[in-house]
Amino acid sequence: MPLKTYGVLITRAVDTRREGAADTPHYQIHLTDDAGVRPHSRLRSSGGTPFRAAVNVLSQQTPADLLYLVDDDFKHPITARLDGLTSGWNTLPSGPGGPNLDFVRGNLFDPAGMRTLPADASGPDNDLADLLDHYVRRAVDDPAARLYVFGERFGPEPTVKDKVFGFLPGNGVHDIHMNQGNSGRFTSDDGVWQDGGLLIRFPGDGQGQERWVGIFLAFQSQAWHTDDVTGHTLPDVDTSRPAPGDRPVRIVAALVNPAGPAPERESVTLLNASPAAVDLTGWRLLDRIGQASPVPAGPLDPGASLAVPLSDGARLGNHGGEITLLDAAGLKAHGVSYTAEQASHEGWWVVF
Repeated sequence: MPLKTYGVLITRAVDTRREGAADTPHYQIHLTDDAGVRPHSRLRSSGGTPFRAAVNVLSQQTPADLLYLVDDDFKHPITARLDGLTSGWNTLPSGPGGPNLDFVRGNLFDPAGMRTLPADASGPDNDLADLLDHYVRRAVDDPAARLYVFGERFGPEPTVKDKVFGFLPGNGVHDIHMNQGNSGRFTSDDGVWQDGGLLIRFPGDGQGQERWVGIFLAFQSQAWHTDDVTGHTLPDVDTSRPAPGDRPVRIVAALVNPAGPAPERESVTLLNASPAAVDLTGWRLLDRIGQASPVPAGPLDPGASLAVPLSDGARLGNHGGEITLLDAAGLKAHGVSYTAEQASHEGWWVVF
C-alpha cells in the first residue's frame, strides 16, 4: 500500500543537525511554519508550529550509499502548481494533476545524472550531509527562503517531545526520497505520485528573479520502471536506472503554442541519436495527465528526426507541462518538461 499521509510541508528552516553514528543516520532539519504569513512573503512571522524533516543519508539495504541529484536552478511547472498552498502541512491527493512528485512519471530530472555520496566522511564537502548543509544552511540564514518538503507526515504527538530538537508536540516529515520500486519489506511503501524531495525557494534580490533548488534522493536498490497503479517494480524488464547516452530516441523539441486560433496544431519532434534504425511501431507520447497520442509506425533512421503532430489524445497546455515518450512495451523511453514562460512565445518551438 502507498504512504499513509503524503503531502508537502512549506516552512522556514531554523536549524540543522547531522547524525553520524546511528544505524540509519539522517540529516535533521528544524522547521517552522509562518503562522498566518503567506509562504512567498518576505515578512517574518513572530512564531509558528515547529516541525522536523528527517532526510535519509544512508540506506538500510545494500548498496548503502544514496543516489542524489541537485538542480541549483530548478525550472519545472511544478513550482507554479505550488502557488496557493498554505504555510505548514498540505496533504496532496494521489494523481498527476497537482504538485505531487514522481521520479518516474513527472520528468523532474534526468535519472542518468544521479550520483552517489557516502553519508558521512571526514573532511569538508565530500559527503551527503555536507551537500545538504550547503543549501539548507543558506536557507537558515535567509529569512525569506522557504523549504518545500515532500514526504510522509508523522505526528503530531501531543505528549511526546521531538527526539532531536525537543519541541512539543513531536511533528514532522520523513520518507523524503523516492517511494516506489522498493524491494523486500519496503515494497509496502510503494505508490505513484508520492515521491519525496526537497525544494528550496530563494527570493530574488530585487534585480533578479527568484531561484529554486531541487534536491532529489533515491536508494540504489530501487527500480526505475514501475507499475502505473501500484508503484511496484515491473517484472521481467530491465528496471535499472538509465545510463548517460543509452536512450536512442529522445524528445528534442515541441511546438507547444502554435500561432493562430484554437484548435492549435501542436507537435513534438523526436530524434534518433543512435547509430541504428529504431522501429517506432506502437510507441506513444503522453501529456502531463497521461493522455496519449500515437507515434507514426515505422523505422526512424540513425540521426533522423520526426515531427509528430498531436492530432488526438495528448495536449500540451500553455501553462507548463510534461511530455513522455513510451516505447512499444509501454516503458518510458524519454521525458521532458516545460514551463509557462517557455510556452508563452507563440509560434516558437521549445527546445530541450
